[in-house]
Amino acid sequence: MRKIHLLLLFIGFSAFAQKELPNLNLTSLEGKTVSLKNDFVEKDKIYIFSFWATWCTPCIAELDELNDLQAEWKKDVNFEIVAISTDDSRTQKRVKPLVNGKGWEFNVVLDSNQDFKRALSIVNIPYTIVVKNQQIVHIQNGYVPGSESELLAKLKAL
Repeated sequence: MRKIHLLLLFIGFSAFAQKELPNLNLTSLEGKTVSLKNDFVEKDKIYIFSFWATWCTPCIAELDELNDLQAEWKKDVNFEIVAISTDDSRTQKRVKPLVNGKGWEFNVVLDSNQDFKRALSIVNIPYTIVVKNQQIVHIQNGYVPGSESELLAKLKAL
């Protein structure tokens, strides 16, 4: 029983070990540099960073759902969705055609070296973090249909 408590304690600490957004640069689909510390700093605006890859079916399902809901949600909450592609050099060429085909209406940036993913110790995708004033305020690991209502409740509470 003691081992289980220690494991739960460890998981609790590691899940929130990174509280502040790391100081990293990523690349937009247009090839421009995007700075996590300079480009996502609007005071009191909420940023939803969704880590995904072209080969991840649950990731794409989550982003499709977020895309469909964002106009409605923006009536109540000031937020921006940023999809962080973790595709490597072999699959990165599929990102832009997939995004264009889906018609996603949010920023998509490339974490081609997976620096952002590593900085947050992310193991599995889909993985979503909610950031307000450069601080990580919510983490959602995985996706099941319907979990977006929980995410909206979290956003409204911020």
